[in-house]
Amino acid sequence: MTAAIITEFHTIPILFENDDLIAVSKPEKLASIPERNREKICLLKILNENYQRKFFVVHRLDKQVSGIILFAKNAETHRCLNLLFERRQIQKTYIALVHGTIKEEGGSIDLALRRFGSGRMGPDTDRGKPCRTEFSVRERPPGYTLVHVNPLTGRKHQIRAHFFSIGHPIVGDTLYGDKSSQETFLRLMLHATSLRFKLPDSDEITIESSIPDSFTGVLRALYP
Repeated sequence: MTAAIITEFHTIPILFENDDLIAVSKPEKLASIPERNREKICLLKILNENYQRKFFVVHRLDKQVSGIILFAKNAETHRCLNLLFERRQIQKTYIALVHGTIKEEGGSIDLALRRFGSGRMGPDTDRGKPCRTEFSVRERPPGYTLVHVNPLTGRKHQIRAHFFSIGHPIVGDTLYGDKSSQETFLRLMLHATSLRFKLPDSDEITIESSIPDSFTGVLRALYP
């Protein structure tokens, strides 16, 4: 059985751990790092308190997104991982359920994005930062499409904004899509399923996170 950190409100599976880093599977609706109210619980705080040590933030997942997230245990590994992300040498895979039927078997979304006053990210070819998201279709439940997603860049809300921009917002995303209809779903249907990378002087590391019941439950309900 996979080891886990168990708190009053969350069970956090430990997916990988060595002397330099830890990878856990973040539940949806748990912030990765402290929010404005720094007293609120977040994943970083849980790890720091559970291990009684300081962890270094490498990357983040949106609060509503579940799945794999890495933390470094020392400054050297922190620098190495940051450099791998910066050079796009970490392969990231997500699974997402989007509204509507995507007829193609896969594709690539190349739209520069920038942040607007609403807090949402949106296309802007002049002022936005280059972004690329590749995807392949896995299933087509009636009225929806389940996709594997590989973001080649790591901009804020990239996957969410990209699919919204092509008319296929992610199911349950109240920020990108019709809020009243999106609120009928129990969660944002986006989960980080795998990371693949190689640190200096080590073998390639592949970390995988199982799709949670909260995700599969929504998916099963779509089939007649």
